[in-house]
Amino acid sequence: MALEGDFAQEKSGWVADQLAKIDETGSTASVHVAGQAVVVFTYRGPKTGKLYRRPLMRVEHDGVYAAVASKGGAPEHPVWYSALLSNEVVEVQDGTTVVSGPVREIHGAEREQWWERAVAAYPPYAEYQEKTDRLIPVLLVEPGRA
Repeated sequence: MALEGDFAQEKSGWVADQLAKIDETGSTASVHVAGQAVVVFTYRGPKTGKLYRRPLMRVEHDGVYAAVASKGGAPEHPVWYSALLSNEVVEVQDGTTVVSGPVREIHGAEREQWWERAVAAYPPYAEYQEKTDRLIPVLLVEPGRA
């Protein structure tokens, strides 16, 4: 079931440009960051009730998608981190395919396994972790799970 409602205005110019290109082509394959693929996470903002779209690096395994809350190694989490967790269901667009599922934060050995996948997909994540004292959160969207 597709998320429905009004979309929030994107404030960041480069993100708005990425989303416009994806909308124009109908596929996330039209946008890359440092030569790496992205996917788009769509979620509802807990305060505004509006829908937000966030292009993030594509970290996928067996149909499950990870959202890495790196914020480039900043000392604080990105704003979307808590917003994503406040949703029961999140959509992910990968290429022209859109899937939806529950979102959860992972810890321990499961996080370590996904962290390795994240760094393999986008090597700068390792540098971002070195830049911050916080453990960079990894969230999973698991399509097909209730």
